[in-house]
Amino acid sequence: QVQLVESGGGLVQVGGSLRLSCTASGRTFSSYAMGWFRQAPGNEREFVAAISRGGTSSYQDSVKGRFTISRDNAKNTVYLQMNSLKPEDTAVYYCAARSGVRASTAGEYDYWGQGTQVTVSS
Repeated sequence: QVQLVESGGGLVQVGGSLRLSCTASGRTFSSYAMGWFRQAPGNEREFVAAISRGGTSSYQDSVKGRFTISRDNAKNTVYLQMNSLKPEDTAVYYCAARSGVRASTAGEYDYWGQGTQVTVSS
């Protein structure tokens, strides 16, 4: 069992930056691929970024070049650095964990955090 806790959300102006963190319980964090998803009101949860156990990353096209996912296995934490934020980035952001390779579909993840709100004002 893995418990995930996100932090770092908030209100930011267009063009600003935020860094989200997700800390996992347990001693096997390094064995999980991690992902970030987001959900805006009225929308389905969508993939943002994922990172493999070995550190290989993938991104949704709309965030490429602006967002960076990283992990620190010593701290059981995955990060999402978000730069050049846009109003359309406004959503609740969730981190997720799965055994095996990284994935871009929410249904492939086994564990989820409670989410953290990101609001980008124009």
